[in-house]
Amino acid sequence: MNILSRRSGIHLLLIAALSLGFILVTTLGAIMNTANAQDNKPTIILVHGAFAESSSWNGVLTKLIAKGYPVVAAANPLRGVKSDADYVSSILNSIEGPIVLVGHSYGGAVITNAVNGNKNVKALVYVAGFAPEAGETAVELSGRYPGSTLGPTLAPPVALPDGGKDLYIQQSKFHAQFAADVSIADAKLMAGTQRPITDVAFNEASGAPA
Repeated sequence: MNILSRRSGIHLLLIAALSLGFILVTTLGAIMNTANAQDNKPTIILVHGAFAESSSWNGVLTKLIAKGYPVVAAANPLRGVKSDADYVSSILNSIEGPIVLVGHSYGGAVITNAVNGNKNVKALVYVAGFAPEAGETAVELSGRYPGSTLGPTLAPPVALPDGGKDLYIQQSKFHAQFAADVSIADAKLMAGTQRPITDVAFNEASGAPA
């Protein structure tokens, strides 16, 4: 092999090595950027509404977890707007970094009152949720416009030791009233595991909007 051929071979090897190094650095950079992006994702806090429980968010959880979001489906006590909001607020205070707070139905009233100046909460999302002004109640909002069908579907209230009442949806009417987009079999399970809400919670005035 003459000197020119040897120099050409070395030159090609150097080009190949530089190209490989560039590809490696670019790939590592992309991986690191993806990891950093996932590290910076906000924590999603999901708050269910009346007659539901945390697992009602499972379909949403599955999609968010697949996209790398940290998620918490809070167990909304459904005892009263302020007490429920205080409970959710305690969850928010335990989380570092940005938060997106999501509420469904009555859960919308809860998230409105749960923020309490928490600067980590960057957004509120209302999924068919109440977004009350100060002094408005869930029962008032649910009956404000024609078409509300909740009242006739409620079962006889269950008396509580403190004098309050727990409210349920009649199981035979649960599918049509509350979960018409799921199968009858799933709706029966949801009806049997529904979480009651107190009459106090439905009638308690909301505080100042977040």
